[in-house]
Amino acid sequence: MRVARCLEVWKMGTINYLESIKLQKKLVSDRKTNKISDTLLSLQHPLTYTLGKRRTDHNMLIPMSQLKKIGAELHYTQRGGDITFHGPHQAILYPIISLREIGLGARNYVEKLELTMIELASLYGVKACAGQKGETGVWVGERKIGAIGVQISNGITSHGLAFNIDPDLNYFKHIVPCGIADKGVTSLRKETVTGNSKQGQLNKILDGRNEREGGILGTRWVIHSQKVRLRS
Repeated sequence: MRVARCLEVWKMGTINYLESIKLQKKLVSDRKTNKISDTLLSLQHPLTYTLGKRRTDHNMLIPMSQLKKIGAELHYTQRGGDITFHGPHQAILYPIISLREIGLGARNYVEKLELTMIELASLYGVKACAGQKGETGVWVGERKIGAIGVQISNGITSHGLAFNIDPDLNYFKHIVPCGIADKGVTSLRKETVTGNSKQGQLNKILDGRNEREGGILGTRWVIHSQKVRLRS
């Protein structure tokens, strides 16, 4: 019988992107030296565009000078992938876990993140699937509902996934999401049938109240949740 592992879930609320990067770096360092157990950050970001290591400048469609006018920030990051958008009503999960200890390779890990979003969508009657070759993330038809961008250092993960619950999709018009042209974006709210799209149900996802003991990333976890606020 497989022994359950401990997963600490930190419910962060809404925090600035740079603050989340600083926190992840500290947690990755602590995880490498076994000062902490595997940890999952559950949070949201204010209006933010991020550019990963595969970035190309032409995928940013709005002049830098206009970002302040729309209330958004732009940050360069060491995660994989190209450009994406983060904002309110988008569920962000940043796992800080040891892939070596759970026996996962990088590709398998990304597939497990995709499966996490696919299964979440299915709970609300939305049929999502992983992208075709060259298309990262999770899709509903030709519309992207979830993005993935990870960083792995000595087997320890950071960054993670962004799942569109009910964000303002207009902000995606200012970029070529993940560098994939001629495809749309969508959200769980947009794809869910009216009878199942109650705001209270969607808020449960954003609040992390749909967590349960079970097989996350192919491993059985006992989840310990706590609300965490960064000191200003």
